[in-house]
Amino acid sequence: MNVLLDLQYLNVATSGIKTYMMELAKAARRYSHPDVHWIFTHEPEKQAADNNYKFPQSKIQRLNYHLDYLRWKEFQLPDLVKKHKPDVLICPDFVSPAASLNCRRLTVFHDAFFWQMPQNYPKWWRKYFLNLIAKGLKENTEIITTTYYSKKSLIQYLGNDWPINVIYQAPKMLHDPIEPTILKNHQLEKEGYFLHIGTFDRRKNLPLLVKAYSEFLTQTGSDKKLVLAGGAGQSKQMDDFPIVQKLVEDLQLENQVILPGYVSDGAIKALYSQAFAYVFPSQNEGFGIPIVESMGFGVPVIHSDQEALLEVANGAGMPFQTGSLEDLTKKMILLSQENDLRAQLIEKGKKRAEDFSAKKFIEAFHQVILNPGK
Repeated sequence: MNVLLDLQYLNVATSGIKTYMMELAKAARRYSHPDVHWIFTHEPEKQAADNNYKFPQSKIQRLNYHLDYLRWKEFQLPDLVKKHKPDVLICPDFVSPAASLNCRRLTVFHDAFFWQMPQNYPKWWRKYFLNLIAKGLKENTEIITTTYYSKKSLIQYLGNDWPINVIYQAPKMLHDPIEPTILKNHQLEKEGYFLHIGTFDRRKNLPLLVKAYSEFLTQTGSDKKLVLAGGAGQSKQMDDFPIVQKLVEDLQLENQVILPGYVSDGAIKALYSQAFAYVFPSQNEGFGIPIVESMGFGVPVIHSDQEALLEVANGAGMPFQTGSLEDLTKKMILLSQENDLRAQLIEKGKKRAEDFSAKKFIEAFHQVILNPGK
């Protein structure tokens, strides 16, 4: 069974989809199957390092990227299908070619955000992208998604026309050596800070976390800090970074809230290794990779009771009512006061993290590849 994996989108992917694509490619190479032969459209590390279109600074750059993406999906990728004659084409970025292809298609839909949260996207871009998605839902297509919550959401918007398989993804393997410099530079001590890693997208609800942290300090007198690592949201409509910055200033928390921006894998390892707890207040997620990463590092997790996060944590995290400042503050205080509770969450988390390995990730793909329509 020949499988062609489309990795073109790695040249712009910066967050969850990048992790998904890279870990899928790595797992395919690491855990071979006698009946599955993988063909990559691009060398993953090289494509991910291509910065020609990352963080476009002008409308012309963005337009050039969209034209390049359209040219790839509608002309170059179909040509590769003709050349390699795969049995299966996997597109891990929502979009499959509009052209008819002589192979099965497995298209990965990471979430239903484009339908659920239209306000987060420019109107013209959302319309254009949804049109690309729709045109790629053609003959012999199966959808892969990340959680049963995402599957339920996609059925709501797409109906039951396409088989939808749930495959839990694997977290990013952080192979770089730990970089403790970030801890030293920001005077971060062991178990001395709450942590969040990710973009400042509006749905992440990071202003709520800053407010809850402020209340936590007021009510406990704690000297714990808050680290919010990551870059701006993906568009002006989605970006809460300026709001968080102003909130930090208004609450006079400049010395307590650390905003280091994007950090390296080595710095991420250092931050996880010393964190008191990870706080994930997101309003909507398709999966929630940081939950698995945190648990794997032995860091207890406080997360919103959003459905995907509840599914991924599976009782190993501490949920709070999504959007509730009072409940989030309460849970942060509780974790800081109950050592036994924290120890229990750490042990449960380590066990839960074992369910999300690269081996299980690729084995689930092999099952779908070798058993069409099941």
